[in-house]
Amino acid sequence: MSAGLAVAGLDVDLSRRRVLTAVDLRVDRGELVGLLGPNGAGKTTLLRTVLGLVRPAAGRVTLDGTDVRAARARIGYVPQRHEFAWQFPISVADAVMTGLTGRLGLLRRPGETAWQAVADALDRVRLTDLADRPIEQLSGGQRQRILVARALALQPAVLLLDEPFTGLDMPTQELLAELFTDLAREGRAVLMTTHDLAGALYTCDRVALLNRTVIATGTPALLAADSAAWMRTFDVSENSALLRILKAA
Repeated sequence: MSAGLAVAGLDVDLSRRRVLTAVDLRVDRGELVGLLGPNGAGKTTLLRTVLGLVRPAAGRVTLDGTDVRAARARIGYVPQRHEFAWQFPISVADAVMTGLTGRLGLLRRPGETAWQAVADALDRVRLTDLADRPIEQLSGGQRQRILVARALALQPAVLLLDEPFTGLDMPTQELLAELFTDLAREGRAVLMTTHDLAGALYTCDRVALLNRTVIATGTPALLAADSAAWMRTFDVSENSALLRILKAA
């Protein structure tokens, strides 16, 4: 059995409509995989299914060969920023601690080990000096880094990232891209959805093209040369600007 995240024969229905069909995808430990596709392609649904938030109609998701439902605590998830309630009157450190609620329980007070995990996570995203700041005072880039720290506090084996670069300035994008690469090199399996095609081709070890099913997967160099796969995934013509971007990348 391969080490890492594996999705096999996954079918998913939402509101009695099939949104994912026969999805096969693997993310090995030690690699960063970019998941690309148009809006409505099923990228976020796939992540939510891996998390166990959506029950599949068919197929299986495993982590290191074990059913993912038994390994949920080993998966870190970074949602899109609008999914977190930034108006809560809590500090940055407390926000990161909420990532451990599922492990600790709602009524159990966090101990020294949990707070050390929070401190380590804040250090990884370079926000230690903001630990006591109210989260409502954070910039967009700082908020994104807090969500990453929140996932890292779990010390996960798998990290799922849903559009982590959206709306960020270039320095923050570069900081996070470097961090995600480092996390993969440390032995994690990292899966990232993104609309930044050029950035994914530059940063990721492999890329998967998704539009309700996996159209193609491979190294950036391999997929950048496969115009037909991109045309099918994004439903564009051979004269599309998207293909010119790929050639330039």
